[in-house]
Amino acid sequence: MIKIVRLPKRALVKTPDTWDLSKLFPNDKAWDEGLTKLEKRIKGYGKFRDSLAESAADLAACLKYDGETERLADRLSNYAYLKTAEDQANSTYQRMLGRIRNISTRVSEAASFIQPEIMAISDAKMKTFLANSAMAKYRLLVERILRFKPFTLGKNEERLLAMQGEIAGTPSVVFRQLHDADLKFGLVKDEAGRQIELSPSTLAKLLQSPNRDVRRTAFQQFYVQFKAHENCLAAILNGSIQKDIYYSRARGYESCLHSAVFADNVPMSVYDNLIQTVRKHLPAVHRYYELRRTKMRLREIRHYDTYVPILSDIKQRHTWDQATRVIVDSLSPLGSDYCNVLRGGLTGRWCDRYPNQGKQSGAFSYGTYDGDPYIMMNFKPDVLDDVFTLAHEAGHSMHSHLSTKHQPYEYHHYAIFVAEVASTFNEQLLTHHLVDRAKDDRQRAYLINNEIDDIRSTIVRQTMFAEFEKTTHAMVEAGEPLTIEAFKKVYRQLLDDYFGPEFALDEEMSLECLRIPHFYRAFYVYKYATGLSAAIALSERVLKGGPRELADYLGFLQGGCSKFPLDLLRGAGVDLEKPHPIDLAMRKFTRLVDSLEQLI
Repeated sequence: MIKIVRLPKRALVKTPDTWDLSKLFPNDKAWDEGLTKLEKRIKGYGKFRDSLAESAADLAACLKYDGETERLADRLSNYAYLKTAEDQANSTYQRMLGRIRNISTRVSEAASFIQPEIMAISDAKMKTFLANSAMAKYRLLVERILRFKPFTLGKNEERLLAMQGEIAGTPSVVFRQLHDADLKFGLVKDEAGRQIELSPSTLAKLLQSPNRDVRRTAFQQFYVQFKAHENCLAAILNGSIQKDIYYSRARGYESCLHSAVFADNVPMSVYDNLIQTVRKHLPAVHRYYELRRTKMRLREIRHYDTYVPILSDIKQRHTWDQATRVIVDSLSPLGSDYCNVLRGGLTGRWCDRYPNQGKQSGAFSYGTYDGDPYIMMNFKPDVLDDVFTLAHEAGHSMHSHLSTKHQPYEYHHYAIFVAEVASTFNEQLLTHHLVDRAKDDRQRAYLINNEIDDIRSTIVRQTMFAEFEKTTHAMVEAGEPLTIEAFKKVYRQLLDDYFGPEFALDEEMSLECLRIPHFYRAFYVYKYATGLSAAIALSERVLKGGPRELADYLGFLQGGCSKFPLDLLRGAGVDLEKPHPIDLAMRKFTRLVDSLEQLI
């Protein structure tokens, strides 16, 4: 008889294995009371309308009221979302999430006058306002709003742009519906003879199969659907790019790229430095592919051969407590205070640990200002990647914990640009710890191979994606039409450059540009590459340094968004306006390839 292992229902999960949301709200009744309180605050905005130019005190009072309202809305949203993630089939929490989203929209509508009124205040009057002590807490907040003044239109034009919000999201929504729901990819037999339904999520698992026939079949079968819908997908992607260009031109930005980096105060040179520096190191990437081909004993290496570990027979097991111990031990260079807080969170109730029926898939860290920095996992003891995932999410959570501890509400939420630094920093220290303590060369080689592939996928591959986004947007800005053939031609050239002359590229790979979700909300992927590059530079600085280097890094974690992202990173010891951090990361990649070659 075949034993069927079923996931437990949420009600049967042991309490110590779940997160504790009581700091947000002790129960659903308290949440309902909080929602009622939030709804009542909507009318309170009326007393501030048309008064923000009267005095610094009036402006400060409005911003205080708005901040308190937003903080309450955050608490309510956090609780509802996290309860929904526990069991997505629970209609009670789905309804709660819908209610808070509805009221939050009404709050935003009520507060929509704030930014236009701030921008309407004369420069001379605003200068006196910002010098007033009443505005001390809000000075940076207002200065950031005023940065957008040259790119803000009149009230009528802004209203029209705002009304287009749902339309603007159509390309991404249509792609998601087609990609995740309508396209059907059939079944693939895995290495154990099981019939697996092929989908965007199962493709990744099948491409890690040690059986090459499984990998090849999954890859080729997956792309049959993209070939059949290539013209439709190209039209959707073109629509997304046209939308980006419309908004950047309407607001007067220099280009789409300028529009995308302006909010973080990131010069476009950072984007260009990334591409140029990674391209300089592509010979090392090409050498790694040849090493992989040789060690896997392949006549030619193809894309579906790049995801499976070279040493695919190595297995490691970690219970939750063992994973926690090895992670905290690896982070000892960050000091006892950091480690003690993290240990308490991982062994306590920050985390929702294991899978259950209806639980959201994957993993995430969810920082809150009035609760804990929660971590959702679907931890599996036999999967080493889950130990790295826990270390990654723990980095996010400690970043949230320290920012919340050291910053007021207005400046605690760090920007997406720096979000991946703390998480991948932790992965760097974990890898360093495990490699140093590996029991033999094969285990050491397995860990080094894992780090090589991490840099390849997070820096090299994301940079290729970033270059595709820049090139295609520039083509439309120059008046060139983006047909399916144009997309394939641009992408094929990038594939040739990044994978190298000896790599056997399947024709299907030219269609990959149509299936990358980030391309339908452009100019995000480069942040993955800069984030890991900064993490590598900072981790080496801390490991080789002393108290000052550690203090600089912890200061970055405590900074929230009290400074612009590049300034926070400079304070920690890395300057992404210069090529050095990217160059350092890619030189590390070369050293790792050298080590792997010697070990296997």
